[in-house]
Amino acid sequence: KDAGRKTQLIVMEERTEISSLGEFGLIDHLTANNETHNASTIVSVGDDGAVIDHFGKQTVISTDMLIEGIHFDLSYTPLKHLGYKSVVVNLSDIYAMNAIPTQIVINIAFSNRFSLEALTEFYEGVYAACRHYQVDLVGGDTSSSRKGFIISITALGEVAPTTYVKRDGAKLNDLICVSGDLGAAFLGLTILEREKKIFEDTGAQPDLENQAYIVGKLLKPEARKEIIEQLAELKVKPTSMIDISDGLSSETLHLCRQSDKGAEIYEDKIPIDPQTYDRAREFGLDPTVCALSGGEDYELLFTIAQSDYEKIRSTMDISIIGHITDKNSSVNLVDKSGNSIKMIAQGWDALLKS
Repeated sequence: KDAGRKTQLIVMEERTEISSLGEFGLIDHLTANNETHNASTIVSVGDDGAVIDHFGKQTVISTDMLIEGIHFDLSYTPLKHLGYKSVVVNLSDIYAMNAIPTQIVINIAFSNRFSLEALTEFYEGVYAACRHYQVDLVGGDTSSSRKGFIISITALGEVAPTTYVKRDGAKLNDLICVSGDLGAAFLGLTILEREKKIFEDTGAQPDLENQAYIVGKLLKPEARKEIIEQLAELKVKPTSMIDISDGLSSETLHLCRQSDKGAEIYEDKIPIDPQTYDRAREFGLDPTVCALSGGEDYELLFTIAQSDYEKIRSTMDISIIGHITDKNSSVNLVDKSGNSIKMIAQGWDALLKS
Protein backbone atom coordinates (compact mmCIF):
# COMPACT_ATOMS: atom_id res chain seq x y z
CA LYS A 1 0.00 0.00 0.00
CA ASP A 2 2.93 2.34 0.60
CA ALA A 3 6.06 1.72 -1.47
CA GLY A 4 8.04 4.02 0.81
CA ARG A 5 7.52 1.78 3.82
CA LYS A 6 9.65 -1.19 4.70
CA THR A 7 8.39 -4.76 4.41
CA GLN A 8 7.92 -6.71 7.60
CA LEU A 9 10.57 -9.27 8.58
CA ILE A 10 9.39 -12.01 10.92
CA VAL A 11 12.08 -13.70 13.00
CA MET A 12 11.31 -16.66 15.22
CA GLU A 13 13.24 -16.19 18.47
CA GLU A 14 14.09 -18.71 21.14
CA ARG A 15 11.78 -18.48 24.17
CA THR A 16 12.57 -19.77 27.64
CA GLU A 17 9.72 -19.78 30.13
CA ILE A 18 10.45 -18.01 33.41
CA SER A 19 8.83 -20.90 35.29
CA SER A 20 11.70 -23.17 34.20
CA LEU A 21 14.08 -21.18 36.44
CA GLY A 22 12.00 -20.15 39.43
CA GLU A 23 12.37 -16.80 41.21
CA PHE A 24 15.87 -17.32 42.62
CA GLY A 25 17.11 -18.88 39.41
CA LEU A 26 15.79 -15.87 37.51
CA ILE A 27 17.56 -13.43 39.86
CA ASP A 28 20.80 -15.40 39.56
CA HIS A 29 20.49 -15.31 35.77
CA LEU A 30 19.76 -11.57 35.56
CA THR A 31 22.54 -10.59 37.98
CA ALA A 32 25.21 -13.06 36.86
CA ASN A 33 27.19 -10.34 35.07
CA ASN A 34 26.55 -7.54 37.55
CA GLU A 35 29.59 -5.32 38.16
CA THR A 36 30.28 -2.65 40.78
CA HIS A 37 31.81 0.73 39.95
CA ASN A 38 31.94 2.53 43.32
CA ALA A 39 34.10 2.07 46.40
CA SER A 40 31.04 2.98 48.47
CA THR A 41 29.40 -0.33 47.50
CA ILE A 42 30.57 -2.74 50.20
CA VAL A 43 28.01 -5.53 49.68
CA SER A 44 26.05 -5.75 46.42
CA VAL A 45 23.37 -8.18 45.19
CA GLY A 46 23.15 -11.69 46.58
CA ASP A 47 22.51 -11.06 50.28
CA ASP A 48 19.51 -9.95 52.36
CA GLY A 49 20.56 -6.34 51.87
CA ALA A 50 23.20 -4.13 50.35
CA VAL A 51 25.87 -2.37 52.41
CA ILE A 52 26.86 1.14 51.36
CA ASP A 53 29.36 3.50 52.98
CA HIS A 54 29.53 7.03 51.59
CA PHE A 55 32.59 7.90 53.71
CA GLY A 56 31.20 11.01 55.39
CA LYS A 57 29.13 12.30 52.46
CA GLN A 58 25.37 12.67 52.64
CA THR A 59 23.05 10.20 50.91
CA VAL A 60 20.38 11.31 48.42
CA ILE A 61 17.52 8.89 47.65
CA SER A 62 14.88 9.04 44.90
CA THR A 63 12.45 6.51 43.48
CA ASP A 64 10.28 6.21 40.37
CA MET A 65 7.79 3.73 39.00
CA LEU A 66 7.18 2.95 35.31
CA ILE A 67 4.01 1.06 34.35
CA GLU A 68 3.20 -0.46 30.97
CA GLY A 69 0.33 1.37 29.30
CA ILE A 70 0.88 4.45 31.46
CA HIS A 71 4.55 5.36 31.04
CA PHE A 72 5.57 3.22 28.06
CA ASP A 73 4.14 1.24 25.16
CA LEU A 74 5.97 -1.96 24.27
CA SER A 75 4.57 -1.92 20.74
CA TYR A 76 7.27 0.63 19.87
CA THR A 77 9.63 0.60 22.86
CA PRO A 78 12.53 -1.89 22.58
CA LEU A 79 13.11 -3.65 25.90
CA LYS A 80 16.80 -2.74 25.94
CA HIS A 81 15.92 0.93 25.50
CA LEU A 82 13.31 0.59 28.25
CA GLY A 83 15.89 -0.85 30.64
CA TYR A 84 18.26 2.03 29.89
CA LYS A 85 15.56 4.68 30.23
CA SER A 86 14.25 3.17 33.48
CA VAL A 87 17.63 3.81 35.07
CA VAL A 88 18.16 7.23 33.50
CA VAL A 89 14.87 8.76 34.71
CA ASN A 90 15.87 7.90 38.27
CA LEU A 91 19.44 9.15 37.96
CA SER A 92 18.11 12.43 36.57
CA ASP A 93 16.43 13.09 39.93
CA ILE A 94 19.72 12.54 41.75
CA TYR A 95 21.56 14.96 39.46
CA ALA A 96 18.74 17.48 40.02
CA MET A 97 19.79 17.49 43.69
CA ASN A 98 23.35 18.39 42.59
CA ALA A 99 24.44 14.92 43.72
CA ILE A 100 26.27 12.03 42.07
CA PRO A 101 24.29 8.78 41.72
CA THR A 102 26.10 5.69 42.98
CA GLN A 103 23.65 2.80 43.43
CA ILE A 104 20.23 1.60 42.27
CA VAL A 105 17.75 -1.01 43.49
CA ILE A 106 15.33 -2.40 40.90
CA ASN A 107 12.00 -4.20 41.35
CA ILE A 108 10.05 -5.64 38.44
CA ALA A 109 6.71 -7.41 38.05
CA PHE A 110 5.74 -9.11 34.78
CA SER A 111 3.07 -11.37 33.31
CA ASN A 112 3.65 -14.78 31.75
CA ARG A 113 3.84 -13.28 28.26
CA PHE A 114 7.43 -12.26 29.09
CA SER A 115 10.13 -14.82 28.39
CA LEU A 116 13.57 -15.14 29.93
CA GLU A 117 15.05 -13.70 26.73
CA ALA A 118 12.78 -10.64 27.02
CA LEU A 119 13.86 -9.91 30.60
CA THR A 120 17.50 -10.50 29.68
CA GLU A 121 17.17 -7.87 26.94
CA PHE A 122 15.64 -5.44 29.44
CA TYR A 123 18.52 -6.01 31.86
CA GLU A 124 21.06 -5.46 29.08
CA GLY A 125 19.71 -1.91 28.92
CA VAL A 126 19.86 -1.58 32.71
CA TYR A 127 23.52 -2.65 32.77
CA ALA A 128 24.38 -0.38 29.82
CA ALA A 129 23.08 2.59 31.81
CA CYS A 130 24.93 1.44 34.94
CA ARG A 131 28.19 1.30 33.00
CA HIS A 132 27.64 4.67 31.33
CA TYR A 133 26.84 6.49 34.55
CA GLN A 134 29.09 4.37 36.78
CA VAL A 135 26.36 3.28 39.18
CA ASP A 136 25.97 -0.09 40.89
CA LEU A 137 22.92 -2.34 40.88
CA VAL A 138 22.85 -3.53 44.49
CA GLY A 139 19.51 -5.30 44.93
CA GLY A 140 15.86 -5.65 44.05
CA ASP A 141 12.95 -8.05 43.74
CA THR A 142 10.86 -9.81 41.11
CA SER A 143 7.18 -10.66 41.17
CA SER A 144 4.43 -11.84 38.87
CA SER A 145 1.88 -9.42 37.47
CA ARG A 146 -1.59 -10.24 36.20
CA LYS A 147 -1.26 -7.66 33.48
CA GLY A 148 1.71 -5.93 31.90
CA PHE A 149 5.18 -4.91 33.01
CA ILE A 150 5.84 -2.84 36.14
CA ILE A 151 9.24 -1.34 36.97
CA SER A 152 10.22 0.38 40.21
CA ILE A 153 13.72 1.74 40.72
CA THR A 154 15.22 3.47 43.72
CA ALA A 155 18.41 5.45 43.12
CA LEU A 156 20.93 6.50 45.74
CA GLY A 157 23.56 9.18 45.40
CA GLU A 158 26.16 11.01 47.39
CA VAL A 159 26.81 14.68 47.95
CA ALA A 160 29.12 16.69 50.16
CA PRO A 161 27.38 18.36 53.13
CA THR A 162 25.85 21.77 52.21
CA THR A 163 26.29 21.02 48.48
CA TYR A 164 22.87 19.53 47.68
CA VAL A 165 20.36 21.76 45.90
CA LYS A 166 16.62 21.82 46.59
CA ARG A 167 13.69 23.31 44.69
CA ASP A 168 12.97 26.03 47.24
CA GLY A 169 16.12 28.18 47.09
CA ALA A 170 15.45 30.56 44.19
CA LYS A 171 16.13 34.21 45.12
CA LEU A 172 14.82 37.49 43.70
CA ASN A 173 16.55 38.38 40.39
CA ASP A 174 18.21 34.95 40.06
CA LEU A 175 18.74 33.87 36.46
CA ILE A 176 16.69 30.92 35.21
CA CYS A 177 18.73 28.41 33.20
CA VAL A 178 17.98 25.22 31.32
CA SER A 179 20.25 22.58 29.82
CA GLY A 180 19.98 21.13 26.32
CA ASP A 181 16.86 21.65 24.22
CA LEU A 182 13.18 21.03 24.90
CA GLY A 183 10.15 19.49 23.23
CA ALA A 184 11.88 16.73 21.24
CA ALA A 185 10.66 13.84 23.40
CA PHE A 186 7.05 14.92 22.99
CA LEU A 187 7.46 15.07 19.21
CA GLY A 188 9.09 11.62 19.33
CA LEU A 189 6.04 10.28 21.13
CA THR A 190 3.76 11.96 18.60
CA ILE A 191 5.63 10.35 15.69
CA LEU A 192 5.60 6.88 17.25
CA GLU A 193 1.88 7.09 18.08
CA ARG A 194 1.18 8.12 14.48
CA GLU A 195 3.19 5.21 13.08
CA LYS A 196 1.50 2.79 15.48
CA LYS A 197 -1.92 3.94 14.26
CA ILE A 198 -0.88 3.55 10.61
CA PHE A 199 0.40 0.03 11.32
CA GLU A 200 -2.84 -0.93 13.10
CA ASP A 201 -4.95 0.46 10.25
CA THR A 202 -2.93 -0.71 7.23
CA GLY A 203 -0.22 -3.14 8.37
CA ALA A 204 2.44 -0.83 6.88
CA GLN A 205 5.73 -0.83 8.75
CA PRO A 206 6.91 2.35 10.54
CA ASP A 207 8.63 5.02 8.48
CA LEU A 208 11.13 6.66 10.84
CA GLU A 209 13.63 7.92 8.30
CA ASN A 210 15.37 11.12 9.49
CA GLN A 211 13.63 10.86 12.86
CA ALA A 212 16.52 9.39 14.89
CA TYR A 213 17.13 12.46 17.04
CA ILE A 214 13.47 13.10 17.87
CA VAL A 215 12.58 9.46 18.54
CA GLY A 216 15.84 8.87 20.40
CA LYS A 217 15.06 11.68 22.86
CA LEU A 218 11.97 9.72 23.91
CA LEU A 219 13.20 6.13 23.79
CA LYS A 220 16.77 6.66 25.05
CA PRO A 221 17.07 9.89 27.02
CA GLU A 222 20.23 10.82 28.90
CA ALA A 223 20.57 12.27 32.39
CA ARG A 224 22.61 15.47 32.41
CA LYS A 225 25.64 14.28 34.35
CA GLU A 226 27.99 16.56 32.42
CA ILE A 227 26.02 19.68 33.40
CA ILE A 228 26.52 18.91 37.09
CA GLU A 229 30.21 18.29 36.43
CA GLN A 230 30.52 21.59 34.51
CA LEU A 231 28.86 23.57 37.28
CA ALA A 232 31.20 22.01 39.84
CA GLU A 233 34.24 22.88 37.71
CA LEU A 234 33.00 26.46 37.36
CA LYS A 235 32.32 26.63 41.11
CA VAL A 236 28.69 27.52 40.47
CA LYS A 237 26.13 26.15 42.92
CA PRO A 238 22.53 26.57 41.68
CA THR A 239 20.15 28.19 44.14
CA SER A 240 17.35 25.81 43.09
CA MET A 241 17.04 22.96 40.60
CA ILE A 242 14.62 20.40 39.18
CA ASP A 243 14.69 17.99 36.24
CA ILE A 244 12.19 18.46 33.43
CA SER A 245 9.98 15.39 33.30
CA ASP A 246 6.56 17.07 32.98
CA GLY A 247 7.32 20.07 30.77
CA LEU A 248 9.02 23.44 31.28
CA SER A 249 5.86 25.21 32.46
CA SER A 250 5.07 22.63 35.15
CA GLU A 251 8.64 22.51 36.47
CA THR A 252 9.01 26.31 36.51
CA LEU A 253 5.83 26.55 38.56
CA HIS A 254 7.19 23.91 40.97
CA LEU A 255 10.37 25.91 41.55
CA CYS A 256 8.51 29.18 42.00
CA ARG A 257 5.83 27.74 44.25
CA GLN A 258 8.35 26.11 46.56
CA SER A 259 10.63 29.16 46.52
CA ASP A 260 7.65 31.52 47.07
CA LYS A 261 8.62 33.59 44.03
CA GLY A 262 7.39 34.58 40.58
CA ALA A 263 9.24 34.37 37.28
CA GLU A 264 9.45 35.66 33.74
CA ILE A 265 10.39 33.21 30.99
CA TYR A 266 11.21 34.63 27.55
CA GLU A 267 9.81 32.62 24.67
CA ASP A 268 12.62 33.53 22.28
CA LYS A 269 15.20 32.20 24.76
CA ILE A 270 13.69 28.71 25.12
CA PRO A 271 16.08 26.25 23.39
CA ILE A 272 14.32 24.24 20.68
CA ASP A 273 16.27 22.06 18.24
CA PRO A 274 15.59 22.80 14.55
CA GLN A 275 14.41 19.22 14.01
CA THR A 276 11.90 19.62 16.85
CA TYR A 277 10.73 22.90 15.36
CA ASP A 278 10.25 21.40 11.89
CA ARG A 279 8.42 18.29 13.14
CA ALA A 280 6.11 20.39 15.30
CA ARG A 281 5.14 22.49 12.30
CA GLU A 282 4.52 19.34 10.26
CA PHE A 283 2.01 18.22 12.89
CA GLY A 284 0.42 21.66 13.07
CA LEU A 285 1.76 22.23 16.58
CA ASP A 286 3.36 25.27 18.17
CA PRO A 287 6.99 24.37 18.97
CA THR A 288 6.91 26.56 22.10
CA VAL A 289 3.87 24.69 23.42
CA CYS A 290 5.71 21.40 22.85
CA ALA A 291 8.62 22.70 24.94
CA LEU A 292 6.38 24.11 27.68
CA SER A 293 4.03 21.15 28.06
CA GLY A 294 5.63 18.13 26.37
CA GLY A 295 7.65 16.55 29.17
CA GLU A 296 10.14 13.66 29.33
CA ASP A 297 13.06 15.83 28.23
CA TYR A 298 15.03 15.11 31.45
CA GLU A 299 16.96 18.33 31.07
CA LEU A 300 17.88 20.38 34.15
CA LEU A 301 16.04 23.58 35.04
CA PHE A 302 17.91 25.65 37.62
CA THR A 303 18.48 29.12 38.99
CA ILE A 304 21.78 30.88 39.67
CA ALA A 305 22.78 34.16 41.28
CA GLN A 306 23.39 37.00 38.82
CA SER A 307 26.96 37.18 40.14
CA ASP A 308 27.59 33.79 38.49
CA TYR A 309 26.52 35.00 35.04
CA GLU A 310 30.04 35.52 33.70
CA LYS A 311 31.04 32.01 34.79
CA ILE A 312 28.39 30.31 32.66
CA ARG A 313 27.86 32.91 29.92
CA SER A 314 29.83 30.94 27.32
CA THR A 315 29.12 27.48 28.70
CA MET A 316 27.94 25.08 26.03
CA ASP A 317 24.47 23.59 26.35
CA ILE A 318 23.12 25.96 29.00
CA SER A 319 20.56 28.62 28.05
CA ILE A 320 19.46 31.54 30.24
CA ILE A 321 15.72 31.78 29.63
CA GLY A 322 14.46 34.21 32.26
CA HIS A 323 14.71 35.54 35.79
CA ILE A 324 13.05 35.22 39.19
CA THR A 325 10.62 37.94 40.29
CA ASP A 326 9.05 38.73 43.67
CA LYS A 327 6.44 36.53 45.29
CA ASN A 328 3.59 38.92 44.40
CA SER A 329 4.25 38.40 40.69
CA SER A 330 2.88 35.60 38.57
CA VAL A 331 4.93 33.08 36.63
CA ASN A 332 4.74 34.60 33.17
CA LEU A 333 5.79 33.78 29.63
CA VAL A 334 6.93 36.84 27.68
CA ASP A 335 6.13 36.01 24.06
CA LYS A 336 8.05 37.12 20.99
CA SER A 337 5.87 40.21 20.68
CA GLY A 338 6.63 41.28 24.25
CA ASN A 339 3.25 40.28 25.67
CA SER A 340 3.25 38.78 29.17
CA ILE A 341 1.06 35.68 29.53
CA LYS A 342 0.40 33.93 32.83
CA MET A 343 1.91 30.46 32.68
CA ILE A 344 -0.17 27.44 33.67
CA ALA A 345 0.86 23.83 34.10
CA GLN A 346 -0.32 21.73 31.18
CA GLY A 347 2.38 19.08 31.37
CA TRP A 348 1.75 15.39 30.99
CA ASP A 349 0.34 13.79 34.15
CA ALA A 350 0.68 10.02 34.55
CA LEU A 351 -2.26 9.98 36.96
CA LEU A 352 -4.51 11.44 34.28
CA LYS A 353 -3.33 9.35 31.35
CA SER A 354 -5.14 6.24 32.56
